[in-house]
Amino acid sequence: MATDYKGRIGNLIRDARKHRGLTQHQLAGVLGTSQSAINRIEKGHQNLSLEMLARIGEALDSEIVALGAGPTHLRVTGPTTLSGSIDVKTSKNAGVALLCASLLNRGRTTLRKVARIEEVNRLLEVLNSLGVQTKWLNEENDLEIIPPKELDLSNLDEEAARRTRSVIMFLGPLLHRMETFELPYAGGCNLGTRTVEPHMSALRPFGLEVKASDRFYHAQVNRAIEPTRPIVLTERGDTVTENALMAAALHPGTTIIRNASSNYMVQDLCFYLQRLGVSVEGIGTTTLTVSGLAEIDVDVDYSPSEDPIEAMSLLAAAIVTKSSITIRRVPIEFLEIELALLEEMGLNYSRTEEYVAANGNTRLVDLTTQPSDLHAPLDKIHPMPFPGLNIDNLPFFAVIAAVADGQTYLHDWVYDNRAIYLTDLNKLGGHVKLLDPHRVMIEGPTTWTGAELMCPPALRPAVVILLAMLASKGTSVLRGTYVIHRGYEDLAERLNELGASIETFRDI
Repeated sequence: MATDYKGRIGNLIRDARKHRGLTQHQLAGVLGTSQSAINRIEKGHQNLSLEMLARIGEALDSEIVALGAGPTHLRVTGPTTLSGSIDVKTSKNAGVALLCASLLNRGRTTLRKVARIEEVNRLLEVLNSLGVQTKWLNEENDLEIIPPKELDLSNLDEEAARRTRSVIMFLGPLLHRMETFELPYAGGCNLGTRTVEPHMSALRPFGLEVKASDRFYHAQVNRAIEPTRPIVLTERGDTVTENALMAAALHPGTTIIRNASSNYMVQDLCFYLQRLGVSVEGIGTTTLTVSGLAEIDVDVDYSPSEDPIEAMSLLAAAIVTKSSITIRRVPIEFLEIELALLEEMGLNYSRTEEYVAANGNTRLVDLTTQPSDLHAPLDKIHPMPFPGLNIDNLPFFAVIAAVADGQTYLHDWVYDNRAIYLTDLNKLGGHVKLLDPHRVMIEGPTTWTGAELMCPPALRPAVVILLAMLASKGTSVLRGTYVIHRGYEDLAERLNELGASIETFRDI
């Protein structure tokens, strides 16, 4: 049994390492050990001290074990029928973008009802180390951000920066504040170079050059270079578009951005920039026209909109458990394709008239689900940039397809390895066949039975497993759930309020 446990820990470490984009050699370098030792650890052939486990967990930002207390696990007793109503929380990705964008403003920014998740906590640690004052104002999660006269990058919290994927979005705001600077990033050099290139094509017209080496971005700005023609993004990415927008906001001229993402977090950033006095036209389209300012110094109050991915998570929970619940404050314009597809599959639900979010722009509705017998869709399910089916919502269709009658074909063309984790549903009784790293075939309906699983290192597949456990007969255990806390605030507690039976526990 002990050997089996070492093997499971080894698998968890291997998955977390791959998810961070590190080779065995690179992880060995971070830990000051040999590649052969990492190989033995991942094969379950190595005894590990608690201290070594904690160091590996820190290096991979995966809570394998923390000293003094074990990782958090979830024990789920099912099958569950949910009831009642629940509010969708504000968008994690908008919150992260707005924290980065607050660096554009020399005045005070107050953000309302910010998602209090691990990714936000890490970014706040980075901002604090630059001299930015941040303060949670109340239990509503309102957050005040006051920048210093001058940012100080010499004390930047390197550890926190490496534990967030969002530090790359500092490039856009910082290029106007300093001539040269360095930012740490997570992952190996190869990943760093590859990840930074779409951002570079967006920021080079503003004079920024970045070299990725030794797990740092080395940035240099040539003030003589300014955009002379429209910036065409080579990738319609959310963070790439956000970086281009932030660079354009402090460029006193007109910048046109083509092939821009028009996704929910980009729209929230545009609405925030408008509050700062920046003119942004074309919001919701793929061409944005930005008239920037030489300096921004205003006190501003902004409410990010609700999170469509959390809304989809709650919708999937209701579908999989055949429950009737009311999900309030659903950002409908970012779920219309998903709902149209679910209607085709046989979902019965009702919705209220539309009303406006606190940001004054985003359209919201309340949805009430009805227990429904679903059938597989006629065509494959695949994501597309907005207004298509959201890339982050695709994994939820795996667990939905598993309860639908017939064969569903899912194509996750964006990520190289994410679809692989969906096969974990088989351990709970699912019939998920991996065709290649991007495609799975799912056969339903499924009779779910409880099991004990290690949490996948990818956020959305981890939640998908948790949702299947809600519908599973008996007791299930999901081990090492830190990844869920990165993207969701109190998810287990909030599902319990709807009638789920989820208990958080630790081994040690």
